[in-house]
Amino acid sequence: LKCYKSVTEIPDEIDLAVIVLPSRIVPAVVEECAKKGIKSIIVISAGFKEVGGEGAKLEKQIVELSKKYNLAIQGPNCLGVIDTYTPLNASFSDGTPIKGNIAFISQSGALCTAILDWALKEKVGFSKFISVGNKAVLDEIDFIEYLKNDPHSYVILNYVESIDDGQKFLEIMPQVTKKKPVVIIKGGISEAGARAASSHTGALAGSTVAYKTAFKQTGVIMANNVSELFEYAHAFSNKVLPNGPRVAVVTNAGGPGILTTDAIISAGLKMASFSKQTIETLKQHLPPVANIYNPVDVIGDAKADRYKYAIDAVAQDPNVDSILVLLTPQAMTEPLETAKVIIEARKKYPEKPIFAVYMGGRELEESVNFLKDNNVPTFIFPESAVRALKALVDYKKYLDEPLSEVPNFDDVDKERVRRIIENARKDNRVILLGHETAEIMDAYGIPSPLTKLATSEEEAVKFANKIGYPVVMKIVSPQILHKTDVGGVAVNVKTPEEVKKKFNEIMNNVTRLMPKSKIYGIQIYKMAPQGKEMIIGVSKDVQFGHLIMFGLGGIYVNFLKDVSFRLVPLTIKEAREMIFETKAGTLLSGIRGEKPSDIKSIVDILLRINQLVRDFPEIVELDINPLFVYDEGKGSLALDVKITLSS
Repeated sequence: LKCYKSVTEIPDEIDLAVIVLPSRIVPAVVEECAKKGIKSIIVISAGFKEVGGEGAKLEKQIVELSKKYNLAIQGPNCLGVIDTYTPLNASFSDGTPIKGNIAFISQSGALCTAILDWALKEKVGFSKFISVGNKAVLDEIDFIEYLKNDPHSYVILNYVESIDDGQKFLEIMPQVTKKKPVVIIKGGISEAGARAASSHTGALAGSTVAYKTAFKQTGVIMANNVSELFEYAHAFSNKVLPNGPRVAVVTNAGGPGILTTDAIISAGLKMASFSKQTIETLKQHLPPVANIYNPVDVIGDAKADRYKYAIDAVAQDPNVDSILVLLTPQAMTEPLETAKVIIEARKKYPEKPIFAVYMGGRELEESVNFLKDNNVPTFIFPESAVRALKALVDYKKYLDEPLSEVPNFDDVDKERVRRIIENARKDNRVILLGHETAEIMDAYGIPSPLTKLATSEEEAVKFANKIGYPVVMKIVSPQILHKTDVGGVAVNVKTPEEVKKKFNEIMNNVTRLMPKSKIYGIQIYKMAPQGKEMIIGVSKDVQFGHLIMFGLGGIYVNFLKDVSFRLVPLTIKEAREMIFETKAGTLLSGIRGEKPSDIKSIVDILLRINQLVRDFPEIVELDINPLFVYDEGKGSLALDVKITLSS
């Protein structure tokens, strides 16, 4: 092929440029491509942001050129792209995978090459193989959005280390996952990178929590390792989803059948209960010593014909949603013939997923390859098969769920809250004071005790008389977050004399233990009757925005960690789910003869907090701890509220 000194000298029209040149000259070549009219560019070259310094400057130039000329740029520092259907291999990979219906996107080029090599050996087919590298212009979300409408891609896999645009992810992903499954493995899930936080919510909401919550809310399936990633891919690539969680197991060995049953129950799936007709059919065709109830044990001398009887019987049962077929190599076993029976059953009963679990090695290799060649999800161990089946069941449930609305309350007073925040800013504070947070709760219709700020013992008595005894007294200082630790709290104060005494005690304690703290006064509010102690909190994640937390409150929240999270915006359905994902949800439902608590009031408060942080995104942390929850119909009360603003 004729070579040219510059891309501008090529007489033909060009659709795609692949740049493999030293990083220092890449920006100039990108500009030449733009002037030639090339709109799509893959930059394989390394030496950019990943090396810092000069490399980061070069990458910035590429981004600026992309904006200037409206270029779609993949990379830099990437493997490239492979499309098995065009066909096109614009990568530096040694091999091209076989055609398949799995699309794979990776932030790591090295992981791409390793998986490509493995896929060739295992005969795993791909539709697209995409390495995003540094994601200077195009990121994984752009490619996932494209793959949504790709007819050759049934399931999308993604290895990601970071998602840079969380809001874009939250917007695009539900559009994709409602059409086809997306499975993501997240690298770097340790909490070492979690930021230091002053609130309980901030301390519990690390980066991993934000990612997991984002995946859950957008219908993304999260894999814990590469093995799981491809187990799920095989399961989804058939495009057959179970109608429910009821599983039938057919096995030629009792032990593996028991282990599979344990795995099914542990995963939250159900062992199918067979109809009388199914039990009678199994009784007629299986030996007297066989187990005709679930799991169906066709016993060790079962040949392919006995497997066929059992599989046909359970597949026809309306109480069965999916089937796991287990085989262990014994003297009478016919692995290959049984594999043919499984393949035939999949064609005969296309509405029910049928997975094969061939537990062995050398003796089963031929039949395992035969099953894989015929696109039957095949596993060595039952636990892997159950995990993949659980992913299918959860995804089907997600697809069937009706959309829930994000409510908007019109009885809130935004201007009142805006004034409070502006006053705090003028005072050079990012931490709101107790009486301010109580006023914000009131402005957004969240029940909290009437609160007054006293700057003298006379004022304290005046306010206590007005509010009504007994009262609670708390020091008000932005430097003092944990007031009890410095003797800054008095509860159950019953008389004017006691108010005076406690006012002076609190002031003395605080000035002695924290002499440099700025004291605004003492907060006075009526002591509330004891309720069940819960917590509602908010923490703002860098990528995804506000995370709302609900859980068991009180002083042990950071130790018990009985909490659940969702990202804003929060729907009514998600608010209810949050409550019942925790053990606190069971407690609130009423145990051992206790009356149920007012769960409806918690849902209302969660949704009002959701609106508050949407209306005022400058709120970076919020804690209501404790939230006293009373018996059903008697509401909830936000007692201690902390709010921190962005600096």
